[in-house]
Amino acid sequence: MLLLLGLCLGLPLCAGAQGEPRSWGNTSEQDSLRVPRQVRLLQRLKTKPLMTEFSVKSTIISRYAFTTVACRLLNRASEDQEVEFQMQIPAAAFITNFTMLIGDEVYRGEITEREKKDGDRVKEKRNKTAEDNGEKGTEVFRASLVIPSKDKAAFFLSYEELLQRRLGKYEHVVSVRPQQLAGRLSVEVNILEQSGIASLQVLPLQNSRQKGSGRGEDDSGPPPSTVINQNETFAKIVFKPSVVQQAKIAQNGILGDFIIRYDVNREQSIGDIQVLNGYFVHYFAPKDLPPLPKNVVFVLDSSASMVGTKLRQTKDALFTILHDLRPQDRFSIIGFSNRIKVWKDHLIAVTPDHVRDGKVYIHHMSPTGGTDINGALQRAIALLNNYMAQDDIEDRSVSLIIFLTDGKPTVGETHTLTILNNTREAARGRICIFTIGIGNDVDFRLLERLSLENCGLTRRVHEEEDAGSQLIGFYDEIRTPLLSDIRVDYPASAVEHATKTLFPNYFNGSEIIVAGKLVDRQLDQLHVEVTASNSKKFVILKTDVPVGPQKVGGDLPGSPGPRGDSEEDPNPLERLWSYLTVKELLSSWLQSNDGQEKERLRQRAQALAVSRRFLTPFTAMRLKKPGPPSGSLEEAHGLSAAVGPEPVLQSLRGAGTLPGPALEKPYEPRIKISKTSVDGDPHFVVDFPASRLTVCFNIDGQPGDILRLVSDHVDSGVTVNGELIGAPAPPNGHKKQRTYFGTITILVNKPERSYLEITPNRVILDGGDRLVLPCNRSVVVGSRGLEVSVSANANVTVTIQGSIAFVILIHLYRKPAPFQRNHLGFYISSSNGLSGGCHGLLGQFLHQEAELTEEPGGLSRNLTHPPSSQAPEPSEAVLKVKGRRVPVVWKQRKIYNGEEQVDCWFARNSAATLIDGEYRDYLASHPFDTEMTLGLGIPEGR
Repeated sequence: MLLLLGLCLGLPLCAGAQGEPRSWGNTSEQDSLRVPRQVRLLQRLKTKPLMTEFSVKSTIISRYAFTTVACRLLNRASEDQEVEFQMQIPAAAFITNFTMLIGDEVYRGEITEREKKDGDRVKEKRNKTAEDNGEKGTEVFRASLVIPSKDKAAFFLSYEELLQRRLGKYEHVVSVRPQQLAGRLSVEVNILEQSGIASLQVLPLQNSRQKGSGRGEDDSGPPPSTVINQNETFAKIVFKPSVVQQAKIAQNGILGDFIIRYDVNREQSIGDIQVLNGYFVHYFAPKDLPPLPKNVVFVLDSSASMVGTKLRQTKDALFTILHDLRPQDRFSIIGFSNRIKVWKDHLIAVTPDHVRDGKVYIHHMSPTGGTDINGALQRAIALLNNYMAQDDIEDRSVSLIIFLTDGKPTVGETHTLTILNNTREAARGRICIFTIGIGNDVDFRLLERLSLENCGLTRRVHEEEDAGSQLIGFYDEIRTPLLSDIRVDYPASAVEHATKTLFPNYFNGSEIIVAGKLVDRQLDQLHVEVTASNSKKFVILKTDVPVGPQKVGGDLPGSPGPRGDSEEDPNPLERLWSYLTVKELLSSWLQSNDGQEKERLRQRAQALAVSRRFLTPFTAMRLKKPGPPSGSLEEAHGLSAAVGPEPVLQSLRGAGTLPGPALEKPYEPRIKISKTSVDGDPHFVVDFPASRLTVCFNIDGQPGDILRLVSDHVDSGVTVNGELIGAPAPPNGHKKQRTYFGTITILVNKPERSYLEITPNRVILDGGDRLVLPCNRSVVVGSRGLEVSVSANANVTVTIQGSIAFVILIHLYRKPAPFQRNHLGFYISSSNGLSGGCHGLLGQFLHQEAELTEEPGGLSRNLTHPPSSQAPEPSEAVLKVKGRRVPVVWKQRKIYNGEEQVDCWFARNSAATLIDGEYRDYLASHPFDTEMTLGLGIPEGR
């Protein structure tokens, strides 16, 4: 043994956990490295190479973790030997580097575009394994090599991940499974959180799933030999067991998971915003809010395969969960096999009697038959849709399905894509589906997509695990919704390429994270605005964040992240932004069924992953053979240049640029569209084609007012609002001021939520990713039934599901007079997809009819044909619409960019008797407000 130690200590300086040179130590540590005699005898009997060191070093900066694993081995045998290195890493992590040393030769890993030919790619396997428990999902990286006789080898693996907050804690897990006792074993974790570390806990080693493993000496606290040093913003945790201590835990070298949980201080209601070198990250995790009511349907697989422990554990878990429901919640239960068994055909209130009856129903479930996943989901969605359609629902609430199965679809609809399409169309973005798959026979890919496409999460539970405790733990994450319909906004002039900014729900104990790039690094401050629904009110939070020179992680020992010999330390916020962006692109690629869109998403994800050195499904790792230094590693960074200059053709699903040809739309100032519109000061025009009547009216609002134009959020999922801007009135006019529409906002809720904000200068699209389109360039973007077409400096056409089309005219002045302002006109081109319940200043007339009756004074006239425009005096009449009689007068209006005339019957006094309610009933509280309650029998949300 002393000879072996001598060999180790005689080696030259070796690469440490972060790629920095460091020595192996000194002879004063020999006593702690001495292996017990019995263990030494066993090691001699085995011929496999001896592991002289296994070390892991993690550096966590603002929830983003850089981890590097170093493993050193010595072949003591007289013949060459093959050895395999394997490391469990979190399923959400990206591998960024892998290096092997064989003797004095160094083989460096390169991340390249994935090709069909393997070439000299490293033999790595990264697959789901038996150790994967879903909630703490892991994957295994493997690589093998042959060590020459009496020679040494080393492996270095680096990976990165963004820690997710669950149940109020961040959790960092390091796998300590070197497969044999190591001469030196250490785990070092450094945590730097600018906002301050509120709590820190090191758990006992956890390894209950691994056969042949033991437990630590003390299960009530950190593993033996763990040292924790901590101040307000920084913590250093070191786990360094001697060989004797390792042997007491597990002689096979499989010690388990070293787990650290912590949380940070939270003071600002709008969250923690950090800025560094042109990148920012925004952490939003409010607390102390009243919970939103839940509408939840529990869908339980009761097919024959659930017989025994799985069904019993699941029933016990549901008993616990039912007792946890709040009085304001509503619930129901569905059991399914080849038949769908619904407990109640409607959602019911949470009362002690109802909870008791639900437990009795669950208790009597018996396993039998096949698995009709499609039928069960359709019934659950129908229950929730029917409940939400009731007119007496006043509170904002969150609708959830908790779906648990252990099998694949075998009865009814079994085609995966059809099940996904049916579910997406029925849920319409209003219902979130949370799925749990039990066992190895489950179609986990289907469950994953069901949750991804319907704003939920998914978990996997293995056969040998306690399904009941997993289900309760999963439910605990979503048991307390605090906010819904969250939107995070930053100025388009200041921020580009922001990650996802729309979130359907926020659950207590979780966290919303947005990252982005700043347009100008010299920016003094960043404006941030968060809007969300909470109980019966709408929450709007605003702040201006100072943007000054900052140093994040500069005082930490080591240098996190992948880098070359001449590179500077990477910007952790840039790495975090890259990580989130690639994750979102991969998620969009997984959800897309369009071949061209999938290819565009693949190319974008691949280019960014190569430039940032992320190993993903679209990239590969190749070992660079030993030789003179070359620029190959640096060339990998240059692959992002393949994206090219900003094109005209872009994808609505992506916030960045895409390669592609320019797609110019011809300039058409005279668009053939419906007369139903609002333009100018503003002047409203409503067309009744069946009766060949056109009616017009004016609304004199105030600058800053937001008017509801089309409100059909409940049925078609479309809402259109317009915000007024002001200007002085022309000289000698009767008005004190003029008002125009400066911004048109459109919310599309189906098949997925998208926001559009249109001004005379730009169009902002937010469909998960943020996209900014200038109005001075022609461009067409589209995805999943939504298309936006910009004709340069002329108009914007928005088409929804092929049956709804709006045209927004852009009015620009080269040298405007004081009373002229650049503004917009809104025209309804096609309203076929809007429902009969549509409302708003324009929407309320789309499915109505009107007729003219006698003129005032009893003059009789054939009113089918309007009077001639040459009539010397205004003609008056009475309009009958919605059962009301409205005095009107004949007028002419200019529409279509002021180049065409339209004859109309004009309703005076701001349409006081024409529209439902009065002017103030049409004022929205914010640009994307979907509420529409007039107190006139109009259901809320219409």
